[in-house]
Amino acid sequence: MTIDDATVQRKPDSLPSPWRSSRFRLFFMARSTSLLADGMLMVSLTTAVLGAGYGAGGVGYALAAWMAPIALLVLFGGVLADRFTPQVMMVGADVVRMGAMLALAALLVATDVRLWQIMVLMALSGAATAMFQPGLASMVPQVAEDIQRANALLRISEAISTLIGPGVAGLLVAYWQVSGSFVVIAAAYALSALGLAPLRKLSTVRDDSDDPMFRRLVTGWHEFRSRSWLWGVIAVWAVYGLFVFGPALPLGAALLIEQHGASGYGWIASADGAGTIIGGLLGMRVRPRRPLVAGACAMFFFALNPLAPALGWSFTVTALTGVLAGCGFAFWGVMWATSVQSHIPLAVLSRVYAYDVAGSIMVIPLGRALAGPAAESVGADRVLLFSSVMGIVCIAVMLCVPAIRGLRQAPKVSTGTGDDGGGR
Repeated sequence: MTIDDATVQRKPDSLPSPWRSSRFRLFFMARSTSLLADGMLMVSLTTAVLGAGYGAGGVGYALAAWMAPIALLVLFGGVLADRFTPQVMMVGADVVRMGAMLALAALLVATDVRLWQIMVLMALSGAATAMFQPGLASMVPQVAEDIQRANALLRISEAISTLIGPGVAGLLVAYWQVSGSFVVIAAAYALSALGLAPLRKLSTVRDDSDDPMFRRLVTGWHEFRSRSWLWGVIAVWAVYGLFVFGPALPLGAALLIEQHGASGYGWIASADGAGTIIGGLLGMRVRPRRPLVAGACAMFFFALNPLAPALGWSFTVTALTGVLAGCGFAFWGVMWATSVQSHIPLAVLSRVYAYDVAGSIMVIPLGRALAGPAAESVGADRVLLFSSVMGIVCIAVMLCVPAIRGLRQAPKVSTGTGDDGGGR
C-alpha cells in the first residue's frame, strides 16, 4: 500500500487547517515538548559534567556517548517503526528518555556522579532518540491533511523550542539546581509520551512481513536508492554537512563572540531563530510547483551564515544575515519534509526517512572535529569563507540534478486522516 493508495485528490487551498485536527494538536504538543527537552539537554548536561569536575573533555565524551547510538541505530529505528508503528516506538522512546533523565537527576543529588554513569545514561537516551526520530516523518501525513502547513507549524515550533530551551535550562541551573533541570526535562519527555499515546488508533500502515531485520533494511535501501531526487539531495547534503554545517557552528560562534561579545552573539543567534520562524510562516503560505527548486534557492541565503563572521561584518548586518539564513534554512526544511512525506509509500516511509537522517547527520561531527585543526592551520576566517563558497556550490550542484529540479508538488496531498476537531 502506498501513500497514493491512501490519499484523495484535493486542492491545497481547500484543505482544512491542521489545527482543526485533534490528532495534529496532540502530535504538535508532543513534538514541541520533546523539542523543548532536547533544547534544554545540552545546557544541563554541560553544567552537570563541568560541575562534577570532568572538564571540557568530559563534556565531549558525554556528547559523544549520546550521539554515537543515534548514528549507529537510527536505521534500525526506521525498520522497527515500520514494523511496530511509529507511535509505539515514539512513546516507548519517550518513556526510556524520561527514565534516563530521572536516573541522572537522582545520581546528581545522591552521589558523586561518575563520568561513566553519565555516559551510560546519555547512551541510553541516544539509543531511544534513534528509535524516536524515524517515525516523525510517517506521523505527519497521518495527523494532518495539509502536510505542508503541518510541517511549517512544526518547523516554527522547533525554532521557538531551540530559542527558549537553553534559556529555561540556564534559569533552572542558576536559580534551582542542575538536578532539577533534568527533572524538568524528564517531565517534558513524559508530556510528549502522553500526547502521542492517544494516537494509537491511527490507521497506520504496518509492515507485517516475516522478513528478518537485515531484509527490512535492504528493502528500505532499495526504496531510498530507487529515487534519484532523494539520494541526490542526501549525497549533496552530506558534503554540505561536512564543509558547511560542521565548521559553521563552532568557528562561527568563536568569531562572533570575539567580534561582538557574548551578548552580541546571543542576539545574533536570536535573529537566526527569528528568521527560522519567518521561514516557517512562508512555508505555510507559499506552495511552489517545484518545491525542491524553491527550497534550494532559499538555501542560497544560508551561505551568509559563515560569510558574515569570516568577513567581520558589523553587528547590524550580521544580525540581518542571520535572519535571512534562518529563513532560508526553515523554508528548505518545510519543502524537503513535505516532498519526502508526499512521495514515499507510508509502509516504508520510516525506513526511508532513517536513511535521510543517517546521511544528513553522520558527517557533521567529522566536520566539527576537522574545523579546529583547519582553523589553526589557515585561520578560522578562511575556513568559514571556504564554507560559504561550498554552500553555494553544493546548492548549485543540487539544482543541476534533473530529478531534483523536475520533482513537482505531489498531486494528491490529502491523506484523509484529518478530523473536525473531535477525532475519530
